[in-house]
Amino acid sequence: MARRCELTGKDGQVGHKVSHSNRKTKKVFRPNLVTVTLASETLKKNVKLRISANALRSVEHRGGLDAFLLKADKAELSRDALAVRKELDKAVAAA
Repeated sequence: MARRCELTGKDGQVGHKVSHSNRKTKKVFRPNLVTVTLASETLKKNVKLRISANALRSVEHRGGLDAFLLKADKAELSRDALAVRKELDKAVAAA
């Protein structure tokens, strides 16, 4: 399982931990990933995703999973999120 947000594509970064004496050691900065179940109102089903806490705030800010997925860039979405997006596009086109 990759340490990557399924909605935003946020991934780990590499940098330096700098001590008081200015000694630098390698450090990996990982995103704060949480497993959540989000409800899709259009599809009337729940979707389980592993997303960052920041992405969870963005989903709530945009008005839910459906609104977030419709505005999201397809290159950043995971396979599971892309499958939900395809279903959502079909449902919106049919309505």
